[in-house]
Amino acid sequence: MRRTFKYAAVTRDVDNNADGTFSTACNRKEEEFKMRRIRRAIISVTDKTGIAEFAKELSAAGVEIISTGGTADLIKKTGVNVIPIQSYTGFPEMLDGRLKTLHPKIHGGILGMRENPAHVKEMETNGILPIDMVVVNLYAFEETIAKGCTLEDAIENIDIGGPTMLRAAAKNWNDVAVVVDPADYAKIISEMNEKKGCLGRDTRFGLARKVFQTTARYDAAISNYLGTVPDSPELEQKKQFSDTYTEQYEKIMDLRYGENPHQKAAFYRKRVKGNAGLADAKCLQGKELSYNNILDLNAALGLVAEYHEPAAVIVKHNNPCGTAVSKNGLLAAYKLAYECDKTSAFGGIVGVNRKVTKELAEELGKIFLEAVIAPGFDKDALELLSAKKNLRLLDIGSVKHEDLYFGQTDLDVKRVSGGLLVQTLDLESAADLKTVTQRGPNEKELEDLLFAWSVCKHVKSNAIIFAKDTRTVGVGAGQMSRIDSTRIAAQKAADAGLEVKGSVMASDAFFPFRDNVDAAASHGVTAIIQPGGSIRDEEVIKAADEHGIAMVFTGVRHFRH
Repeated sequence: MRRTFKYAAVTRDVDNNADGTFSTACNRKEEEFKMRRIRRAIISVTDKTGIAEFAKELSAAGVEIISTGGTADLIKKTGVNVIPIQSYTGFPEMLDGRLKTLHPKIHGGILGMRENPAHVKEMETNGILPIDMVVVNLYAFEETIAKGCTLEDAIENIDIGGPTMLRAAAKNWNDVAVVVDPADYAKIISEMNEKKGCLGRDTRFGLARKVFQTTARYDAAISNYLGTVPDSPELEQKKQFSDTYTEQYEKIMDLRYGENPHQKAAFYRKRVKGNAGLADAKCLQGKELSYNNILDLNAALGLVAEYHEPAAVIVKHNNPCGTAVSKNGLLAAYKLAYECDKTSAFGGIVGVNRKVTKELAEELGKIFLEAVIAPGFDKDALELLSAKKNLRLLDIGSVKHEDLYFGQTDLDVKRVSGGLLVQTLDLESAADLKTVTQRGPNEKELEDLLFAWSVCKHVKSNAIIFAKDTRTVGVGAGQMSRIDSTRIAAQKAADAGLEVKGSVMASDAFFPFRDNVDAAASHGVTAIIQPGGSIRDEEVIKAADEHGIAMVFTGVRHFRH
């Protein structure tokens, strides 16, 4: 492929010969000028997925291959001729593999600009051949630290030569194709076959952009990890938070708008290998997701993942308007959740923790819903729901906490003006309950209390939940005073025709006064779960004893601002 030089008064055409050296030639059309012939590639990969096949295809296209260590051995087994890196550079791989590719014959071949006469001459003088393609992926640093490792192991998994080659090739993308992602192998070969061994400008630029995104994420992972390592070796406890905080996300889609039509919005996925969660759910049908849909789907997913038995939740404006768990199956759980607040369920988001069956699909089809998220849909259910073309159906695959990337290493991040608030996820349970009243809860009350406490964690503060038979009967959310939330929860139950009498109450934070207990007693509540910790705890406990209400403290607060 000929390349035209235009520097100051100098104008000449050059071409790579079959052996990769340079020669002069004549004018080329602009369209041809955008193409770059791939004649020589260097390959050095940690993730060897598909690399042998890719190398074989490159070789078949006439590409000379230089390679390192294990990569070279693997490619040779396919019968492809490989030039070992040490044969080309004249230096052995050394320092336990730390030094392989850091050599002028490698980086000169990558960085040399084919349209710069001075570069061409220097390369010819120093016996540096042009390298037209760099195929590199990096040491598995992120996977190493995710499994748990020593600082020494982490350091040894910091790649040096790989990022250096990648960045060099990406900088010189106009002349060099750089490949960091095995997912790109097939389309690269396809284009080379179509364009007689060449790659176009747009392809080369897109590949270079991906490199800088990859190395930015890689460096961020290293920075975040080292930021948690104590300064002194004798300090074994890691820091909870890094000195700096950097994360990378890749855009999944542009959204029609944000919370309101005048706001622009987009949806991004966290770039972590093996990541799972809402961002990786499969949308099986329906309209394009909106910003508010995604927020509500996330709220539904977080709550339904709390339960092991069949559970259903209906979310509206980021709050659950109905939640239920049923030993009688998912259909029963959904019906109970729906009955808690039929009015608010209209236009809501449904989350369940079992596959959607045809029977459940029939119930879901009876009202207008924005979306349903579940760990799968039966074929009959999909066929039935396909009649509602605008209904979004999302297959999450799994609703287990450990599969949703809800882990102790994950962080909850909120933007504020000029900065970020970062905290660990609220994964605390109510395992250590303390009975503080004269009467403790019976077995049935305890089951309902624990159920209500899990719901309460996912309701905007101030949050009050009335629950009975492991289903919500009244939800009071997002009020400025706790007594208002109690009144609203009771009113919601009355509006739904549900009986509060005999139910239990959950409060996400302590009661500042006894008025909430008195209000609960007036509606027939028999047991209460709350964190405790108020300066008026004794007054509150006394009120519960006066009404014969069992009360337990969790010692854990669940504010959700």
